[in-house]
Amino acid sequence: MLRKLHIENYAIIDSLQIDWSEKMNVITGETGAGKSIIVGALGLILGERADSSVLVNKERKCIVEGVFSAGRREAIKEFLKDNNLDTDDELVLRREIGTNGKSRAFINDTPVNLSQLQQLSAMLVDLHQQFDTLELGESDFQREVLDALAGHSALLDKYKVVFQQWQQAKKEWETLKEQKLQFDKEADYNKFQFSELEEAGFKENEIESIDAELKMLSHAEGIKSALTKVYFELQENENPLVQQLKLLQNQLGAFSSYHSDLPALIQRLQSSQIELQDIAEEVDRINGHVNYDPEKIERLNERLSTGYKLIKKHGVQTTNELLKIQEQLQEKLQTVLNIDIQITEKEKESSALFNEAKDMAVEVSEGRKKQVKSLEDRVNKLLFQVGMPNAGLKAEINATADLNLYGRDTVEFLFDANKSNQFQPVRKVASGGELSRLMLCIKSLVAQSIDLPTMIFDEIDTGISGEAARQVGIIMKELAAQRQMICITHQPQIAGKADAHFFVYKEIVKDAVKTSIRQLTTEERITTIAKMLSGEKPTAAAIENAREMVGN
Repeated sequence: MLRKLHIENYAIIDSLQIDWSEKMNVITGETGAGKSIIVGALGLILGERADSSVLVNKERKCIVEGVFSAGRREAIKEFLKDNNLDTDDELVLRREIGTNGKSRAFINDTPVNLSQLQQLSAMLVDLHQQFDTLELGESDFQREVLDALAGHSALLDKYKVVFQQWQQAKKEWETLKEQKLQFDKEADYNKFQFSELEEAGFKENEIESIDAELKMLSHAEGIKSALTKVYFELQENENPLVQQLKLLQNQLGAFSSYHSDLPALIQRLQSSQIELQDIAEEVDRINGHVNYDPEKIERLNERLSTGYKLIKKHGVQTTNELLKIQEQLQEKLQTVLNIDIQITEKEKESSALFNEAKDMAVEVSEGRKKQVKSLEDRVNKLLFQVGMPNAGLKAEINATADLNLYGRDTVEFLFDANKSNQFQPVRKVASGGELSRLMLCIKSLVAQSIDLPTMIFDEIDTGISGEAARQVGIIMKELAAQRQMICITHQPQIAGKADAHFFVYKEIVKDAVKTSIRQLTTEERITTIAKMLSGEKPTAAAIENAREMVGN
């Protein structure tokens, strides 16, 4: 609900503030007084593009600020949360046009872009202007009207969940099929690579071990010669080192009782002798295993060559990296075997969800079709009331080949203004005034079912008067019982239904023409409506008639 509208330095408005009623608000005034200027200023906080030409006073910036009550509307709370904006019950939408012509937008004093302002304001205000088709010609709105009358929002919500699940399953199924095509292209090559590695049959660190063994075998003769010489010096020389250490122990042992340090030295010599003896035995053992084997060298060279080729081919450095590639190739080949099973399972899941969604879409469609006759009859009856006796509305529902988020239907409202039986889409044939009254008739039917925002009608009364205008006023009054209405009108029959009546007028301020607005008292309303009935000098009958309109 729009609680306050504050405008500064917009066109010929210097400064004004309007405190709106939460029910039916009517704005009247002479032609050219500035009623459309107020709507234009309001359009700024609804996200319309700014025009620096509205700055009459170039030394001050233009400010338009609307204070709204959000109530408990979840969609608004979600929007504020998603955009990191304060989630107060009171919303302040502000638009500023600087002296340099640049425009800025704010929600609760937080700067926002124009798109954000438009999204939020669309949830708060529903503005209907002359010659503006707005949403009445849009298929989404037309479908929503039938859905509201059908009262199957819970079914639609359930359908949307199933539809989205089907879309996800279908997407996963398509992805698996694409993967299979790719796998099939790579399968033969992967199989060849895997077979090559499997046939080679390398074990962990094998290539590195072969390389080390080959280096040893290549130097086998030199190693064996060195080992033989070492063993000879330790054990087989005329004076082997091990034997010499034994003799040295015996020489010192004869005097060990005469010097306290000698037993320790003898012990160390004995340990050295034992260590050298052990070394000699180890050298002999190693020497026994070192043999130059040309056949083995050739065999290992072939094995190493195979290993190096595979390492180079796969761009790795070690045997273990090669084995990792072999493992990955095996997994890919296994995936190829498994993906057919996955594709079959996902296809079944997708098919089941599609059938469930299709059945629910049929149910939704049937619910819509049941409302068509009732909608046409009720709207056509209301059109007669509001001065369009020759006009008619038809709702056409066609099933599409594909499901979408809202079912399988395309909904089109068709309109005939002259009983020609030539029905055409509303957006193509209805005039501005016809669209406004048609929208009023439709929204009065769905008001109980759709959470409508503040509704603003700019000169909905074009081309009507008398009883038709009275009927429009009655419908608007009924709508205003549950939501805020703001109506700019020239018809006394509509003005008489107001809960708050605002009068727009021009006045001279410091030699400049300015637009102002004020809320009328009951007596002022009676006088104003009487003037609308009979002219600038209303008759007694007009005043009495106006009093009756206001009283009723």
